[in-house]
Amino acid sequence: MKVLVIRFSSIGDIVLTTPVLRVLKNAGATVHYLTKRTYESIVASNPRVDRCFVIDEKVKEVLPALKAEQYDYVIDLHHNLRSRQVKSGLSATAFSVNKINWEKWLMVNLKMDRLPSVHIVDRYLETLQPLGLEKDGDGLEFYIPEEDEVEVAHLLTHNVLAAQQEIPRYVAFAIGAAHYTKRIPEDKVIAICQGIQMPVLLLGGPAEAEVGDRIAGQAGGQVINTCGLFNLNQSASIIRQAYRVITPDTGMMHIAAAFQKKIISVWGNTIPAFGMYPYDPQGLGLNMTIEVKELPCRPCSKIGFEKCPKGHFNCMQQIEEAAIWGAL
Repeated sequence: MKVLVIRFSSIGDIVLTTPVLRVLKNAGATVHYLTKRTYESIVASNPRVDRCFVIDEKVKEVLPALKAEQYDYVIDLHHNLRSRQVKSGLSATAFSVNKINWEKWLMVNLKMDRLPSVHIVDRYLETLQPLGLEKDGDGLEFYIPEEDEVEVAHLLTHNVLAAQQEIPRYVAFAIGAAHYTKRIPEDKVIAICQGIQMPVLLLGGPAEAEVGDRIAGQAGGQVINTCGLFNLNQSASIIRQAYRVITPDTGMMHIAAAFQKKIISVWGNTIPAFGMYPYDPQGLGLNMTIEVKELPCRPCSKIGFEKCPKGHFNCMQQIEEAAIWGAL
């Protein structure tokens, strides 16, 4: 059985597909993956994947090569225009995920809750049922190349709180997100960090480097800004070694879930009921959800905005720091 799995983006969504890859591989399938070049490193390190195809923008970049593979099946976990172009260009039987777009639209626009109580990973796994394959009950996976493992002890050498611990423990705090309305506001991050009595390592990309410096400068000597210093796999290594992980609804949250870390997930304009909360099929109770419930404007989007549509950003501004300290 030769299978092409499609998921073009983004970090968290690709991590969420890993149980599908594992189930396919354990069934003896040859597994190929199609994604965007930006996310190739996530897939390339996964031993469940035999070959990874990437595009920059258009499907036609790889369609001839995909046709030559003569797949038996296509598992479409993106289900958009690009993935339809792939399916129409191949002769393989295809199965696509139910994205529950209508149910999400009702919740966002009319606040009518018709959302199924099913995690997106389980909806991904439902695409394998026509092949006679079922979920295996295990969680997410994330593979870090050996060269990307980070010696966190070196980062903590001059940390004021780490020096007081026999075995240094730290909190990994993800401050970045693709959309503004998913990010914890800068002043809120500072206030949270000021109440954490152990080292805090800020995680983010180059875009968060400047704000990370401001946070570290104001939050106290226990805070270390690593934003922009490490690639994705290296940031994942920092998460893997952390005592706790604080994260908004973003890819870092799902990477933390893959390592079965204890997570404090902080939700802004999106809601866990969309089915994208930390995946915990074994019921280990690893996630503590922090959110402002009963806001009439929430959720305002199934993804996010570059500014709060109402201008007040109460979904994040009303998050109580004490709730996060208590979870820690």
